[in-house]
Amino acid sequence: MQIPEEYGGLGLSNTMYARLGEITSLDGSIAVTLAAHQAIGLKGILIAGTDEQKAKYLPRLASGEHIAAFCLTEPGSGSDAASIQTRATLSEDGKHFLLNGSKVWISNGGLANIFTVFARTEVVDKDGQLKDKITAFIVERDFGGVTHGKPEDKLGIRGSNTCEVHFENTKVPVENVIGEVGGGFKVAMNILNSGRFSMGSASAGMIKKLIEMTAEYACTRKQFNKKLSDFGLIQEKFCFMAVKAYVMESMAYLTAGMMDRPGFPDCSVEAAMVKVFSSEGAWACVSEALQILGGLGYMKDYPYERYLRDTRILLIFEGTNEILRMYIALTGMQYAGKILTDKIKEIKKGNVGVALGEFLNKLRDTMGRKVDYGLVGDHGVAHPSLQESAKKLEENIYYFGTTVRGLLSRFGKTIVDEQLVLKRVADIVINLYAMTAAISRASRSISIGLRNHDHEILLTNIFCTEAYFKNNYAMAQLQKYADENLDDSIKKAAKQILEKRVYICSHPLDRTF
Repeated sequence: MQIPEEYGGLGLSNTMYARLGEITSLDGSIAVTLAAHQAIGLKGILIAGTDEQKAKYLPRLASGEHIAAFCLTEPGSGSDAASIQTRATLSEDGKHFLLNGSKVWISNGGLANIFTVFARTEVVDKDGQLKDKITAFIVERDFGGVTHGKPEDKLGIRGSNTCEVHFENTKVPVENVIGEVGGGFKVAMNILNSGRFSMGSASAGMIKKLIEMTAEYACTRKQFNKKLSDFGLIQEKFCFMAVKAYVMESMAYLTAGMMDRPGFPDCSVEAAMVKVFSSEGAWACVSEALQILGGLGYMKDYPYERYLRDTRILLIFEGTNEILRMYIALTGMQYAGKILTDKIKEIKKGNVGVALGEFLNKLRDTMGRKVDYGLVGDHGVAHPSLQESAKKLEENIYYFGTTVRGLLSRFGKTIVDEQLVLKRVADIVINLYAMTAAISRASRSISIGLRNHDHEILLTNIFCTEAYFKNNYAMAQLQKYADENLDDSIKKAAKQILEKRVYICSHPLDRTF
């Protein structure tokens, strides 16, 4: 779909690819099969391949004559992609690499003709020392030595092919290296980063269909002489699903639009935020939909339970949400850390102006600061009907900045080990990005007069108010000595469980006499 027209593809932009993802997501297995081929399988050739590689492989991948797969995960290497053991050894004549190793949980592994494979290679470093580094290769099944295991018996996406792929003395020509020898880790991360954003539109497409299906049921099913749709707790579930769909859709298309700008901007953090928010939102929405349907949703004779099974994988693949939260928080804090370090250096040099500025900022914060980033007011970019939401966003952004500075001052470089802290930082950032996307979209809708724009305003204000209070609570937890922070107790309880590797509480029927 995104292969350029010159190679026989449709040449779709990221925005159009996201739009198409809304449709294909209605069947999870089809969506995964297509994504394994398009979003990751051939993406390495597309973004880092040579002109010769593109001309050789893309036309048949575009036509569907060849299917692609992405081979990174190994039995001992999941989230820690840098620890892979598959090895590629350069032949004595320097014309090809001998590839040996096994990959697991490979989507399209039993169907693919073309594999993007990551393996360890020996590379001479700048200082002349021999080091192991990861290299990306284009591997054809016809090269020989490529076999696959039986299809995995999965919980969900059961219609897609997932299996082990084995390489035994597979001869890969040196011209099939993607990018540079030793540059494979960067290629892998770029492939995964570029594909995550589409999970937002795909999840939104699925939820919109679920809303349609469950609304029909709720408006016709009667209990206690009332339709289900008349009950407040059922109405709450429909509002929850609509808000989630609207926000993840807004985040996905904002990110796609940024990725479509000239110059290939780095939107990896934004794409990761879309993935985390959308996968967790989709899982929660499917659960609520099944609750509306009751026993009907649990039966295999109906399509609803399949949505539940298919959705669970979204929180795991293309980077687990735990890993992505660390990436979101630490990548964002790198920039803040540099600014803080520069200010500290200036203060140490005796720059009184910088020191005074920091003091005055803290003083204003304690007295209650009026925050104005230009979102509201006569010249504000947010529509007046979204003024309160925009003010909440501005306030959250400012105090989040002061919170991050406090964390960096408190923890320094050891912040990388404070995972519970980083999780809260990531959750706040995700909410801030979601608020920004929703306010921007709703402002546009009302300004150009799109139908049902009042409904968009309503959904945005609901989300922003909820996110505002969640952010405030998370920031309170991040303060030093906060009563709200239970991190030490949580880690202590977990340690006691893991030391024994069992639930250690006595049974309520146990006796000491």
